[in-house]
Amino acid sequence: MRGLRLILAVFLLAFALPAVAVQPDEVLRDPALEARARALSEIVRCPVCQGENIDDSNASIARDLRLLIRERLTKGDSDDQVIAYLTDRYGDFILFRPRLSGPNLILWGAGPVLLLVALLGAFLYIRRRSSAGPPAVEAPLTREEQERLAALTSGPPME
Repeated sequence: MRGLRLILAVFLLAFALPAVAVQPDEVLRDPALEARARALSEIVRCPVCQGENIDDSNASIARDLRLLIRERLTKGDSDDQVIAYLTDRYGDFILFRPRLSGPNLILWGAGPVLLLVALLGAFLYIRRRSSAGPPAVEAPLTREEQERLAALTSGPPME
């Protein structure tokens, strides 16, 4: 029983730890450059996985991008120059947080604008409904209509 608990603990621990796809041969010798490379890798989206950054992805293009970032950093590029190089090549989609410029401003602003429009529409709808007053009450049935209704409902049972 104790061995089963140990196996279960190891299994759960393996899935609880974050997956890092950086290979040992990719790591730079300079710790400062490696820290910069890791920081950049966390904000760059994997073009294949799309939901992971290249630091966590096992895709071959993610490895190529990690190596490219490290290569550019060892050549002396700043972080902004590396990001500019990647966005020139792959577009703003490569970044998890695209820049606030050009057409991206429309995308960034569309959500809040649509929320305001929806809230305004809901406000106007509720206001219009409350000012319309209570719904009209239908007139009660006449004696003839009541007799007809009684005749219809007391007829033979339907199958």
